[in-house]
Amino acid sequence: MAEKTAPYLRMKSNGAQDLGNIEVAPEVLEIIASIAATDIEGVASMRGNFASGVVERLGKKVHGKGIKTELSEEGLAIDVYCVINYGVSIPKTALKIQEQVRQTLENMTSLQTQEVNVHITGVHFESQAAE
Repeated sequence: MAEKTAPYLRMKSNGAQDLGNIEVAPEVLEIIASIAATDIEGVASMRGNFASGVVERLGKKVHGKGIKTELSEEGLAIDVYCVINYGVSIPKTALKIQEQVRQTLENMTSLQTQEVNVHITGVHFESQAAE
């Protein structure tokens, strides 16, 4: 029985010499996009699932959570699911996330993204215990 693996994104090297193909796993793109999004001021956290929550409680950092990548004939589409801090402008923060993710992926992988969709899944309020 053949093992099913995630499709790799294949690119040709752009140098003067044809040295071969470059393959990038989708998980790598998810990690890059997640780190880029969390660097934006106003982003409290990325949305994870139950499994990533359990892993983080055990002390391991999950970098790729909150990101979904989809490669189609039109290009690379990135979906970002995040929680923002209360009081920040949602449209401005979402635009910064889109720009940062697109620019970071282009700088690190030379890939052009077709679209970066931002999904705000929650608002993080400061705890009232600090008062």
